Amino acid sequence: MNSDLSVLSPERFPFSLEWLPPQACLVGGAVRDALLRRQADYLDLDFVVPHEAVKVARKLASHYKAGFVVLDEARQIARVVFDTATVDIAQQEGETLETDLYRRDFTINAIAYNPQTQQIIDPLQGVADCRAGIIRMVSPANLQDDPLRLLRAYRQAAQLGFTIESTTQSTIRQLAPLLANIAAERVQVELNYLLQSPQGTPWLTAAWQDQLLHHWFPDTKADNFTQIAATDNAASVLAQTWQTLASQLKTPVSGKSLSWLSLAKLTNVLPSEVEPAQAKLLQLKYSRAEIRAVLIMIQYLPQLLSHVTSPMSLREQYFFFQAVGSVFPALAVLAVAEGVSVESIAPLTNRYLNPEDQVSHPTPLVTGHDLIQQLKLPPSPQIGELLTEIQIARIEGKVSTRDEALAFAKQLI
Repeated sequence: MNSDLSVLSPERFPFSLEWLPPQACLVGGAVRDALLRRQADYLDLDFVVPHEAVKVARKLASHYKAGFVVLDEARQIARVVFDTATVDIAQQEGETLETDLYRRDFTINAIAYNPQTQQIIDPLQGVADCRAGIIRMVSPANLQDDPLRLLRAYRQAAQLGFTIESTTQSTIRQLAPLLANIAAERVQVELNYLLQSPQGTPWLTAAWQDQLLHHWFPDTKADNFTQIAATDNAASVLAQTWQTLASQLKTPVSGKSLSWLSLAKLTNVLPSEVEPAQAKLLQLKYSRAEIRAVLIMIQYLPQLLSHVTSPMSLREQYFFFQAVGSVFPALAVLAVAEGVSVESIAPLTNRYLNPEDQVSHPTPLVTGHDLIQQLKLPPSPQIGELLTEIQIARIEGKVSTRDEALAFAKQLI
């Protein structure tokens, strides 16, 4: 076996090859990544078979009691999900495997490998392009057939550390207006890859320079992308002082959302006012949690920036932290990207990182029930207002015990 493809040894598969026809070939990213010695614990395998792909996938899933879903009945594509791998099985397009490969986007993704015969099928010299680190189109027509492939070239260049071949990049520039016809959800996926990738910022900038983003971000300028690079740099600067903050920036906002850092970078290409920014995020189909996080960044960044020259009072800090909550690390990185020194935001950052700090992480001395019972008050919005004033009195050093808090509330009434 070719040593580059040892990662694709059938011994690593969660199923026996006897369940696939002998002509079944691996294609796409799995073959490319194996040639590049890029390994992952979880396998993502794409097989092409000559006939009855859905039937083959269904039998495989049934035998191993694995997950099964038909992805495209018309094109005969199905997915089998194992604990350690996802296996997509598709029917080849055209009469031969070579015909199928000639319909793919880039040569590095048009390499097939038959694990049963250990044969590489490479009619477009994709192996050579893999080794040279080049992304080269199969044909302009293939890019035109699915214009999302235009943006995918930049994403894969970022992921793989490759360059885009000059004729391919020139063709992409010519076809760039076609991206306006692509569904927003699909564009968002490619954009997110570039925002998440450590090497994504230069290629995101290149995509904008080549007009690929103009339909979606018509008002962006070169300075917007300079700020994205500054945000990357600011994250590195903050990590030197606060590793915990840096770790939080890498975590997703919720579920499978973008990380806090990626959303902070996205903020740089959005309108600086809440309503237009919200409209753009809705257009691109971002989740409710992602939209909320970005809008908090846009709304409260000016207050954090002004804190440098006009420090917030303890009362103002309390309301600031109540409003921004877990968004604070993203605000901090945006502030440093704007030129604010680490020292200037250190007091607020240390407050945020201290779970015992009563300004950023308040714990109540009394509850609303206490106020109702002890002060004979009816349930009303006044209870919440009193609790807020008690907490502010606490951080200002006016009260420190439950009895003092109740006495203070009684005075307010």
